[in-house]
Amino acid sequence: MKLKTLFVLITALLFNVIGAQAMSFASGLPFAAIFGGGALLSLFGGAASGHVNMAIQKEIWMSTIVEGLFADNSFLSKAINADEFVNMGKVVHIPNAGAASKTEKNRTTLPATVKKRTDKDLTFNLDEYTTDPVLISHAETVELSYNKRESVIRQDRSKLHEDVANGILFSWSPAKANTILTTGEAIAAHTDAATGERKALTKKDVNNVMKRFNKDDVPQEGRYLLLDADMYSQLLDSMTEKEADAFHNLADLKNGVIGKLYTFNVIMRSKALRYTGATAPKDWETAGAATDCAAALAWHQDSVCRALGEVAAFENEKDATFYGDVYSFLLRAGGRPMRDDMKGLLAIVQDTAQAAG
Repeated sequence: MKLKTLFVLITALLFNVIGAQAMSFASGLPFAAIFGGGALLSLFGGAASGHVNMAIQKEIWMSTIVEGLFADNSFLSKAINADEFVNMGKVVHIPNAGAASKTEKNRTTLPATVKKRTDKDLTFNLDEYTTDPVLISHAETVELSYNKRESVIRQDRSKLHEDVANGILFSWSPAKANTILTTGEAIAAHTDAATGERKALTKKDVNNVMKRFNKDDVPQEGRYLLLDADMYSQLLDSMTEKEADAFHNLADLKNGVIGKLYTFNVIMRSKALRYTGATAPKDWETAGAATDCAAALAWHQDSVCRALGEVAAFENEKDATFYGDVYSFLLRAGGRPMRDDMKGLLAIVQDTAQAAG
């Protein structure tokens, strides 16, 4: 037996072991039966031709696609997990208790008035994210085995995670009534296509958000502030060297927190929020405009939620028109604020700086 064929056979058997374990766990069927059937199909399906036809194991690929999506060091993990409320893969219904009953001290009027509590469902639709189908040619399938497929899934997973994060972040973005404007010195606008100058983010602005949260009785534990890289630099520039040291000394890097300021655990990513010149939330799929303004998001972990719905892997092996295998992926995810009054959720939007003269 040729060395190449032997190597491919061993690889196929190892992959069948992993796949059989996953399928056995999910279905409750005996591991030995699943592994035996998969091994026979792999061996007799391709060994005679010098290579083994190893189709993708959808269960493994789908779990890999969502792996790390809501990791502990991701801002998405700092929210209520509403996965259990997903209905039919597309809609989320979250039971939301109505207002608490009133209390009366030293009640003198009896019988007391009976009132019915009115509960309300929080409902939102999950967005559907799909990857463009990708072709792996027949030659690549034979010669590269799983290497090309693994590369495909790594790239697609990274792009899916980025788009899902941006989408959920936009769904959390509050309207103008729940925003405050920055107050720092004039600096160049930094969002795509934006022109002119904006006011920088300062520690004073973060302090103003803390005051708003305190006034609304938002718990101090579990507060977060998400900044883009430019606004993070602006915040540091507003601190003294001693304040910056104290800020970084409270970092919790394993959970994605780079520092703590005025009760807020600060997180940074390349993109945070974007608002129009009229202070309305703007998603990242829409083309940038000259009047756009960058924004940060402050929230309490119980004031927003996120949910993951259906995850699917699609394959079209040995496609006669493409002379190879075609793969694509689908994922449904979404989120929303948890309170109608928007307490515990605030955006810090960069104000437009007036031109000198």
